[in-house]
Amino acid sequence: MKFEFAIAAIKGARRYQEDTAMYAPEIDGRAICVLADGMGGHAGGADASRIACETFLASCRASVDAGPADILMRALDDANRAIARAADRMPENTGMGCTLVGAAFEAQGLTWVSVGDSLLYLWRRNSLAVLNDDHSLAPEIDRLAEAGVISWDEAMADPRRHYLRSAVTGEELELVDSPRDPIPIGPGDVLVLASDGLDALDESTISDVIAAGAAQSAKSIADALVARVEKAQIPGQDNTTVLAIRVTR
Repeated sequence: MKFEFAIAAIKGARRYQEDTAMYAPEIDGRAICVLADGMGGHAGGADASRIACETFLASCRASVDAGPADILMRALDDANRAIARAADRMPENTGMGCTLVGAAFEAQGLTWVSVGDSLLYLWRRNSLAVLNDDHSLAPEIDRLAEAGVISWDEAMADPRRHYLRSAVTGEELELVDSPRDPIPIGPGDVLVLASDGLDALDESTISDVIAAGAAQSAKSIADALVARVEKAQIPGQDNTTVLAIRVTR
C-alpha cells in the first residue's frame, strides 16, 4: 500500500501559529502522522505542539517491537512526559499544552490515538466520516440540544464549545481515544488530520473539497481545504492546519 502526504496551514486571524503537523513516510513498514494544536499563549502553545509532535515521531521510530496501537499509546505517553519536562524548564510557559492526533498506516489498516478536539477524517467514495472522539465540550452541549434542554441556536452560540475536557499538558490524560483494531483502508481513500480551525467548514463542504482533489494529489486537497477556510472569512478565525493522506495503491 502506498501513501501520499501533504501539509497546509494558515494563521487565520491570529498573530501567531500554534499548530504543528509532521509525518514519517516509513517507520518499520508503516507510515506515521501526527498533528497538535497548541495552547497556553504564543510561545507556550507553539512550543507544546512542536515538542509533542517531535517526541511522538521519535518514540514511534524507537518502538518497532510492538503493534501499532501500543506504539501510538507509548508515543502519546512520551509526548505527555516531554511537555511536563518542558513546563518545568520554562516556568514562563506554565499551562502549556496541546491537543494531539496521531495515526499509523500500514497494510493491516489505520490505527490512531487522540486527545483533545483535533479531528481525523476518512473520505471514501464521496462519504466523509469523523473517526476519532471529540474531547471538547461541543458534543456535550449538542446532547443538551438533542434532548431539548437548550435550543440548537443556543448550542451553536455557546462560547464553551471549544473548552477541552482532555489535553496533553504533562498531567494525567483524562480522555484518550485509541481503538485496538485497525480500520481497513484502501486505494482511493483520503485521510485528513486537522486542527479545530477547520470547523469553519461544515462536513458537506469538507467532503466536496476532498472529492474535487481526490484524483489529483494530497497537496491539492490540503491546499484547497485551507483556502476554503480563508475564503469563509470567519471573524476571529483560529489557526488551521491540515495534514492530508491519499492512499494511492
